Formats: sequence, C-alpha cells, structure tokens
Amino acid sequence: MMEASQTLPPLRQELALFPAPPQRDGSPVWSLHDPAANQFYLITWAAFEMLSRWNLGTPKAVSTAVNQATTLNVEDQDVEALVPFLEAHFLTEPQGAATTKRMLSARDRMRSSWWLWLIKNYLFFRVPLVRPQRFLETIAPLSNIFFTPHFLLSMFLLAVAALLLVFRHWDQFINFFTSFKSLEGIITLAITIPLAKIIHELGHACAAHRYGCKVPAMGVAFLVMTPMLYTDTNEAWKLQSRRQRLIIGSAGIIAELALAVLATWAWLLLPDGSARGAAFFLATTAWVMTLALNASPFLRFDGYFILADLLSIPNLHPRSFAFGRWWLRETLFGFGNHEPETVTPDLRRFLIIFSLAVWIYRLVIFLGIALLVYHFFFKALGILLFAVEIIWFIALPVTSEIKVWWERRSEIGQTPALYRSLFLLAIGLLLLLLPWQASVSAPAILGAAREQRLVAPAPGWLIEAPATALNSTVKAGDLLASLTSPDIDQRKAESAPSASLSRWQVNQQSFNEELLSQGNVLQKRLHGDAGILHGLKSEEARLQLRAPFDGTVVYKNDEIMLGGWVADREWVASVADLTRNRVDVYVEEMDLKRINIGGSARFIPDAVEYGAFNCKITGIDRVSTTLLDDFSLASFYGGPILTHPDEQHQLTPVSPHYRVRLDHCAPGSVPPVRLRGVAHLEATRQSPALALFRQAWLTLIRESGL
Repeated sequence: MMEASQTLPPLRQELALFPAPPQRDGSPVWSLHDPAANQFYLITWAAFEMLSRWNLGTPKAVSTAVNQATTLNVEDQDVEALVPFLEAHFLTEPQGAATTKRMLSARDRMRSSWWLWLIKNYLFFRVPLVRPQRFLETIAPLSNIFFTPHFLLSMFLLAVAALLLVFRHWDQFINFFTSFKSLEGIITLAITIPLAKIIHELGHACAAHRYGCKVPAMGVAFLVMTPMLYTDTNEAWKLQSRRQRLIIGSAGIIAELALAVLATWAWLLLPDGSARGAAFFLATTAWVMTLALNASPFLRFDGYFILADLLSIPNLHPRSFAFGRWWLRETLFGFGNHEPETVTPDLRRFLIIFSLAVWIYRLVIFLGIALLVYHFFFKALGILLFAVEIIWFIALPVTSEIKVWWERRSEIGQTPALYRSLFLLAIGLLLLLLPWQASVSAPAILGAAREQRLVAPAPGWLIEAPATALNSTVKAGDLLASLTSPDIDQRKAESAPSASLSRWQVNQQSFNEELLSQGNVLQKRLHGDAGILHGLKSEEARLQLRAPFDGTVVYKNDEIMLGGWVADREWVASVADLTRNRVDVYVEEMDLKRINIGGSARFIPDAVEYGAFNCKITGIDRVSTTLLDDFSLASFYGGPILTHPDEQHQLTPVSPHYRVRLDHCAPGSVPPVRLRGVAHLEATRQSPALALFRQAWLTLIRESGL
C-alpha cells in the first residue's frame, strides 16, 4: 500500500487517451493507447479522470482534484489501485533498478523452450508484408466512392437482377463446376482465391483509413500452417463512433459480397473459358467461404468484432468465458461465488449460452483441424501434429479447469448442486460401463429376394420390345428387349465369305491336287472361321434380353424408343421375384463378432409409411464388401456409408463393411421400390466404454499400419 504522500510513478509520454463508445448502461469509457505495443486498454470514467491528473504526483492530490472537478467520489486507494495495472503493462516510465528487474523478469517469463516456441508459432504466426498507408492515401478519392449510399443501393439492385437472371439459367449454373476439373481450372482457383481475400482485406484497410485510422501493416497470418491475409486495424479502437467501428469490421465481408455480385454478372456475360470459370468461383464459393468463416462470432474474425460492437460488450470472448466457467462451477459444485461482473439477467444468460456455443464450436473446429493435419502430412509427422492439436487446444483447457476444481476442493460444501452432480456422474458412469447395448444398428436396404437388372451387353439399336407393361408378370425366358449391334453385323459380314470359302475348299479338297497338297490347313482354317461365326452368334444371342426367372417387371427404361440407340451397359429393365423380400445390412467390422446367424432383427425403413419389418439373420459374409452395389446407401449419393469412387467409377467403402442377410421378414410383402433404412440386429451385450475402446483400438491398428 502506497502512502498518500508517496510520489506516483510517471506515465510514459507517448500514451494517449481517446473517447470510446459508452457502455451498455450509458456510462462513459475511454481507450488508453500504447503506441509502442499498438495496444488499447478500455478504462472507466473514474480511471480516465485520475489518469488525466496523474501529473499531480501523489494519490492524495489526484483524488482531491478529481473530487473537486467532477461528481465522482474517489479515494486515495482508488488511485493507488491503478499503479499495479500500469506497471504490469509497462505504461510507466522506467525508474531505478527495481523497474529494470521487473522488466527482465517479464522478459524471462515470455521466453520459452524451443519446442514450446515451435508449437506456438506452428499454431499461429503473422508475417507482415506491406505498409499500405501511402497506397491508401493515394486511392482514397476512389475508395471513398464505395462508402456512399448510392454505391450500396447500386450493388443491391445489381444483386437482385443477377439472381433473377441466374435462376433463369439455373441448370447451367449448378453444373458449371466441371470447369475446375482441368489443370487450367486449378490455376484459375489458385488466382481467384487470393484475389478475393485481397479485396476483403482492402475493404478493411480503406474503411479504417476513411475514418482517420492508420493501417501499419498488411500481411499473411498462418493458422495451423494455413495462410490467411490480415490487416492491422487496431487503431479502430480510437474511434468514439460505434457505427464507424462496425463499418470497419464489416467492410471486408461487404467488399467480398460486392465482388461476388460483379462476378455473377461477369459469368452471365462472358463466353465460356477460364475467365468465366474464375467469375463463377468468385460468384459462389468465395463469398460463401467469407460468410462461413469471417462472419462467425465464435472465432476472433470479423463476425466476433461486429457482434461485440453491436452488443456494446468489449472483450466479448474473455467476459463470456468468465461467465461460462462461473456457471459451470456453480452448477457442479455450488461454490457460492459472485458472478464475474454485475449484469442484467438477460445479458448473463446470453453470455453463458454464448460461451457454451463457442466451446462446442471450437471443439468441432479443432478436432477437424487435427484430422486435417493428420491426413495432410506423412504419417509420423501427422500423428505428432494431431497430438499437438488435441493437447494444446482441447486437453490443456480441460485439464486447467479440472486443476482449478481440485485446488478448490476444500470449498466444496454439502450442497444440492454437489449431490446433483454426483448423482449425474454416477448415472453417466453406469451408462458408460454397464453392458446394456444388446443390439447393433447399421444401414440396410430392403428389396425382393431375387432381383435381376438387365443391361445392354454391347451398344446397339433396339429392334424389338414386346409390349410388357411395368409391374406385369413374366415367365423365365420371356423376351423383354432385342438389340442389334452394327459392329457384330459388320464382323459377321466380314467373316461369312471366308467361312464359305473354307467350307468349299474342304469339300473340294479330295478332287483338287492343289487343295489336297495343303493337307489339314484347310480343315483348321474352317474350324477357325466356324468358331468366329459361332462366337458372333453367341454375342448376338446375348443381345436378346430375356427374363432370368419367373417374376415381375419392376423397371422399364421408357427413354429407349423402338429403333433408338442403346449405350453399352445401359439399364434396360429389371425383373424381381415379389413373392418374398430380403434385407441386406452393412455392418462395420467392430460389430461383426457380436452378431450370430439365427438372431432376430428389425428393419425400420426411412419411408415410415411402410412400417417395420421383423426378420431373422440368415447369412453373414466373412469377406468385406469391396464394391457397394446399393448406391442409395453410398455417401456419394447422400447415403450413410462413406464411400469413394475407384478408377472404374465404382463405389468402394472407405472402412470395412460386411454384408449381413435378413430373411423370413414379416410382413413378407415387397414394396414397389427398394427401401433404404436402418436395421437393428440382436447382438451380444457390451458396454459403450468397451465399444469406444474397440473403435479406438481398431483405428490405431489401421492407421499405424500394423
């Protein structure tokens, strides 16, 4: 505690005070600017009045002057309480050995081991590239046009007109992504992405310069080695107008949206080519990315600062986190502590919910980044970086909070909150450890017990199509379609003369000395020509598509007309046996051992109007499915099984899945279409904890390559 007569440490001469927008309750606040560190500190009215009279030298003189000149009631202790804050942030002039020692101590605390330095700088670091102040002054007359109401109204009208025209060409618009499959498309993307982000950052810089703020640097920030442009607009904290700060914070998003509007018009007007492809990307993906990333208030991007200014809550994240931790501790243990600051009930509720939302959002984002870096680098480095992400962003914050709980364990009393937490913990452990899971759920599809798809074995013309209506019954061998192949006809025409000549030569060989001298050559040639003709006739017979068994025609390709061309492997018709049904279930490897033949199962279709089907497990494949025939289950078509196309464009499951057959389903009816759904299979009991352990172990074995 300082004496009332003790001299106050002098403030640094370059510090400056600026009026700031008032607090939510209307109380005035100011920004204290440290130009050396380019940091701003928000201070209250009382702190402003005391710092304004700091040169009076003593706590007594400062408090007396404040009380005489204002309606405030300031004590000497209030003045003294500012000293630790000022010294901690090095806002006072260095004086004597004590100050030097404190600065050296702070420097030592900032130093870290090389591995900790590497981790921090791998996670995030900035590289300033340009000092744009002179450039901004040069383009100011032009850039100021973009902040006028006429420009914003023009952009709005252009956006509405562009959307109306895009809807008229919607099919062409949504199918335009094929422009990016070539090397030229990749180069176009590599050019347009930085262009959009440069426009975004210039929007921030021009807005800041318009309102008198200096922009000391623009450059590249690396977040987990991912480059992102940034603009230093810290001087926006000097502005007293909240509206001006909102414009600076949202200028980047508005600039990129305006670019998207102009790019949409470019796509509408330009001919096909790389320029039109670039315009299409700017008109779609770029602005979607900026809205999804920059507009999010859950990370410290544009959306965060916009929301903080709209709500008049500076330091929104730290303040909401303080309320979140306070709520969590009071809910779990009932410490009985006061809330971090006095706010209205509605604001307290918002800050708690917002903190929980940020924690959940960041958990998902950081897990995604961890998986991304794992798959991006080679396996050893990927595992290391994955561990760094999980430990630094997830494990450390959780363990830090648990450490606080442990340190305050003596404060935990026998309160209802404690008993409630213990009860919920006991319930959670029981649900986790007890073997209550007696079934396995897996994606499945229900269809006819037998179904055959008839496809064209070769390209050809449709020359005969019996009048077989959809859903009509057919017998085995009934003709459903007849094709003729020009290629086969041409090869037959070319082979027939040779076969006829060989046959004549074999018949005349005994009467002709020249033919007789050729011996068995003529006979072998005849056999070869006959074999070729027989093969062509076999291929021709395959062009007669017949019903493979007694059943019902469940599909006919009505787009194929008599005399029309049928492509190779084109689906012509399907025949199914509708007397009984069957369910194919695709079970993951870790659940396979829990299922036994003869167990019961229940199939729940996505189309709930068909009701549930009770079945029996009649077959289990012991070899994983290499190709997924049921396209509706593939993620490529919106299904639940993650797949990727192979070189032949066939769908292969990413992780091993085994097919399980269900029969004897009740009801035994077969719907007119195949039904996708979920099957619940009877299985041996296991606990969720064991399931998680098995999943983690299988993942470890698979990824380690053991």
